Amino acid sequence: MRKKASALAAVIMALIALAPALASAQDQALADKQAPITVTDIAGREVQINAPVKRILLGEGRQLYLIASLEEGDPSARIVAWRNDLIEADPATYAQYLEAFPKLADIPSFSGKENGLIDIESSIVQKPDVVLLNLEAMRANEDAEYVEKLAQLGIPVFYIDFRHHPLQNTEKTIRLLGKIMGREARAEEIIAFRHAAMARVSDVLARAKPPRPKVFLERIGGYSDDCCLSFGAENFGKYVELAGGHNIGSDFIPTTFGQLNPEQVLASNPEHVVVTSADWQAYVPGGHWIPLGPGADMNAARQKLEWFTTRPAYTDIAAQKTRNFHAIWHQFYNSPYEFIAVQQLAKWFHSDLFADLDPDATFAEYHRRFLPILYRPGYAVSLSDSGS
Repeated sequence: MRKKASALAAVIMALIALAPALASAQDQALADKQAPITVTDIAGREVQINAPVKRILLGEGRQLYLIASLEEGDPSARIVAWRNDLIEADPATYAQYLEAFPKLADIPSFSGKENGLIDIESSIVQKPDVVLLNLEAMRANEDAEYVEKLAQLGIPVFYIDFRHHPLQNTEKTIRLLGKIMGREARAEEIIAFRHAAMARVSDVLARAKPPRPKVFLERIGGYSDDCCLSFGAENFGKYVELAGGHNIGSDFIPTTFGQLNPEQVLASNPEHVVVTSADWQAYVPGGHWIPLGPGADMNAARQKLEWFTTRPAYTDIAAQKTRNFHAIWHQFYNSPYEFIAVQQLAKWFHSDLFADLDPDATFAEYHRRFLPILYRPGYAVSLSDSGS
C-alpha cells in the first residue's frame, strides 16, 4: 500500500500543477452557480464544500439509497463514480435503478472493501465536488493520507454513517447531505416520515410493556459457513431492542459486530432466530444465503431459510420448537431504511400487538414519496405462522 501511495503522490503533484489548465469554461460556469459553505461531517471534521454539490463520488455504491431519496429526479445526474458494492451486493435494487435510469451503467465503478481505501485515481479524473465515505473507512484513508492529497486538488472528503451508530448518525447524515445537495426541506420530510414509522412501534410498546423475547441475530447468513456471527448492542442489535426484543449478542459482544460460539447460543436458548441475508451470488455462488430484496421469490426464500433450522447451534432451542425463524434483508444494516426493519421485527416478536402493522405498506409509501422507483416486496420471510 505504501508503494502504491508513493507512486500516486507523484501523479497527484503533477496534476496539482496542471489543475488550473484543466478547468474548462463549462466547469467554471457550473462553479459560478455554487457557493462555499462549511459543514461538520459525522467524524466531526469541518469541511468546506461548494454547494449545492453537482458531482458526487460515492465511496460506497449503497449510498445511492439516500442520494436517490433526496434527489427528486435522476440520481445518476449527480454521481460521477462509485464503488461496485451495490452492483454486486444488491443486484435486484441495482437492476431496478438501471431499468429506470440506464445512464447508471455508464458511471465508472471501482472495487474495494467497506473499510478500505477509496479509488483515488477516479477521484482525481472525475473531479467531484465531494467524495462521500463511510465512517469505517476513515482509518485506512488517514493512514494513506488520501484525504490530504485530495484536499490539495480542492476535492473535499465527507464522512457519513448508517452502519456503526445508525440511530445516532442516520438522521444527522440525512440532514448533512440535504444541506450540501440543496435538499434541506426534503431531508426534513424524510426524517419526519422516519419518526412517524418508528412511533408506530415505540408508542405501542410503551403502552403495553410486553415481555421481551430472547433473540439471536445470525449476521450475513449464508455468506460464510462460520457460526455464529452476530451483532452487539448497535445496528441490528439496537433494532431488536427497539422492536421489543432482547438481543442475546448485546450480552457478549462489546462492539457493533462480533461472533458467539455455538455453545453460547444453545445455552442462551433464544425464542427467535433472525437471519440477515441477501442475494450474494456475486460473492458466494450457490451458497446458503437467502436472496431477499426487491421482487424476491418468497417460496425460494422460505426454502433456503429452512436450512438454517438444521444448524447445530440451534438444536432444541425454543425458536426451533416454535419455528420462529425469520430472515430479513441484510442491507437494512447500512441504509436510511432501518425503520422498516424495526417494524418487521416488532411484528415477529409481538404479533398480537402489531396485527395491523404492515411494514410492506410503510416501505411502499416511502418509495411513493421519496424514491424514483416502484416498490417491489421481498425484504423479509418467516417460518412461523405469525410471520410474513
